[in-house]
Amino acid sequence: MNSPINSNFSRRNFLRATALASGGVLIGFNFIAACKIDTKMPVDIESLNFNDFNAYIKISDEGFVTIFSPNPEIGQGVKTSMPMIIAEELDVDWNKVSVVQAGLNTKKFKGQMAGGSQSIRSNWNVLRQTGATAKQMLINAAAQKWNVDSSTCTASKGIISNAKGETLDYGDVVKLAATLPIPEKFTLKEIKNFQIIGKEIVNVDIDKIITGKPLFGLDFKTEGMLYAAVVRPPAFGQTLVSFDASEAKSISGVLDVFTIGEKARNFLSKGYVSWTAILSESDKIVVVSTSTWAALKAKKTIKAQWKQATELESSAFHDKKLMSLLEGDTLKVVREDGNINDAFQQADTIIERTYHSPFLPHNCLEPMNFYANVTADKIELVGPTQTPEEVSKAVAILLGRKVEEISVEMTRMGGGFGRRLYSDFALEVAEISDKLRKPVKMVSTREDDMTTGVYKPSVKYRIKAAIKDGKIAGYSLKEAAMNGNMYGSIPNFFPAGCIPNYKVEVASYKSNVTTGAWRAPYTNFLAFAEQAFFDELATEMKIDPIQLRLDLVQNVKNTTDKRIQYSGQRMEDTIKLVKEKSRWGNVSKGIYQGFAAYYSHNTHVAEVAEIELKDGFPIIKKITVAVDCGVVINPSGARNQVEGGVIDGIGHAMFGDFSFKNGKPDFKNFDTYRLIRMQETPKVVVHFVQNELSPSGLGEPGLPPAGGAVANAINAALGERIYQQPFVKELKKSSVLG
Repeated sequence: MNSPINSNFSRRNFLRATALASGGVLIGFNFIAACKIDTKMPVDIESLNFNDFNAYIKISDEGFVTIFSPNPEIGQGVKTSMPMIIAEELDVDWNKVSVVQAGLNTKKFKGQMAGGSQSIRSNWNVLRQTGATAKQMLINAAAQKWNVDSSTCTASKGIISNAKGETLDYGDVVKLAATLPIPEKFTLKEIKNFQIIGKEIVNVDIDKIITGKPLFGLDFKTEGMLYAAVVRPPAFGQTLVSFDASEAKSISGVLDVFTIGEKARNFLSKGYVSWTAILSESDKIVVVSTSTWAALKAKKTIKAQWKQATELESSAFHDKKLMSLLEGDTLKVVREDGNINDAFQQADTIIERTYHSPFLPHNCLEPMNFYANVTADKIELVGPTQTPEEVSKAVAILLGRKVEEISVEMTRMGGGFGRRLYSDFALEVAEISDKLRKPVKMVSTREDDMTTGVYKPSVKYRIKAAIKDGKIAGYSLKEAAMNGNMYGSIPNFFPAGCIPNYKVEVASYKSNVTTGAWRAPYTNFLAFAEQAFFDELATEMKIDPIQLRLDLVQNVKNTTDKRIQYSGQRMEDTIKLVKEKSRWGNVSKGIYQGFAAYYSHNTHVAEVAEIELKDGFPIIKKITVAVDCGVVINPSGARNQVEGGVIDGIGHAMFGDFSFKNGKPDFKNFDTYRLIRMQETPKVVVHFVQNELSPSGLGEPGLPPAGGAVANAINAALGERIYQQPFVKELKKSSVLG
């Protein structure tokens, strides 16, 4: 049985149009309840300006359906999975569905972004209502044609049937449906009756991706478009003094070389707060040409003079500052349960460890790029961005324009991992185009992205535990980080609530190095530190590492503490599933296992890593993963996300290293910066906990436990505890490996 529900919420947000001039009907719905009453649909489908919409459904006379997806597609699969949810409740044949990326519309949408694994979780209920309401309108139209009660009609795969066995295609009734009132009630499907959700659906862009058709920001072109390359300060803390561009100007195709920066400084002076707008106060040198090649070639010839404006920081300096924070008295308490001091005073055993991670670049496959066309009456922006609304707001402030004059078209992104949350590259090209009053595309190089970008902050954790009578009686976590600390909910993740005396403290140092969100912010390293630490506790307590976690989560299964973010029961289910599927403790001789479990972005994940030793070096062979993310929309897409997150987590934990000397990064490209290689990637086997709970995040949660599982497997094999990333650096120091 399906579930009828009252549609009062939906009626306020459901948009529809009367008959369209070209035939068919356009049915729109605000995915996140932000539609305005005065919203009007265009009437000619051939001349639709898709930026005028929120999310919507378009149905042709032939019964074909187009679903417009509003959220940026960053590789997480929302351009496929979000329309799947609508199509499921609309009850249409997926083979008759096409999907189109919608543009930014700040009047009709909120939260039109990609970040924090929020897209599906935040929109699950409303997306379902979108499809269900549209389906009911079509059924009501068919019932009117037949002069029967709508309750006697059903719909399946785009065909409406009545009790007599008569049928009508959705296309047969779309015009009439557009003229009918919004239904008072509609019916949501029971999850067991899903026909599209839960099925293996191919990425809607796959044909374009594998045939090289334009999709990404780098693919975008317009007639008469110019190309720009930007010379930025080579060290954090430097500003431009002067430059010689005579050689650059002599290169064929180069049209001009000039500086930008005044508008950026004015922007910063206004005190406008945009967490995405990371800007330097220094002037930057811009090369404008008729081709990317000419711009990049000319850029290399420019001779610039720079001066020190603020301290030129080095990694040794960063390390010293973070250690002083851990040992100082400026730490801020963000959660405290019980009496931590008494717990340590009464302890039988105390274990304390310190963990360190470096800065890391995002390493997006597609370098930063963006297009702008600034004219007297409008501003067109096109490119790969995770935060289109913030981009439009920031550009409006930067150029002193009205946000209503700005349109943002989102391209598919060749990786983001948090880097494209920030709008610096969009602001640069907006300032360039404003100066030229011509359409311009700014293109960065790999070296630009790695040396002048935004980084995962360097972080240190000091974890201390008190053991009393064979149990963990106290737990202290101290964080020292560059430019910020763990966001508010993390102190309420596991093991919060599991240990009676529990304290989390944080402190940060304001660095010149620009930092920001990096896939699974803060939890990406914290999970390794905590899960490695718990393994040490298990060894000290002479208990199986998995059993230790299972014992701990019993303490929160019935908690009344509303601050606790995770579910003890769901974490237990996830841990038990990975224990079973990995054959924990029952593998062949020569295979060493390590376990980790973590909750982040509303999802519970447990992982078991398996390694073998080759000439004394650990080779990661297999990762078994159990995930509780609620209802799985698209199993193939979900597995891809988890597999990618696990491999990303392993690669950066094992090899990711980054350092600075006198404000300059020591690494410029992949010839020196180490990424995981194809032959080093393990087999990743993903299992999902089966339940009917609302979907949660998937883009990030697979990454955090990976490092901990691998570190614990390495210890099982070598008897070597790892306290610093990258692991390979620590392993080379060990007596085992020489």
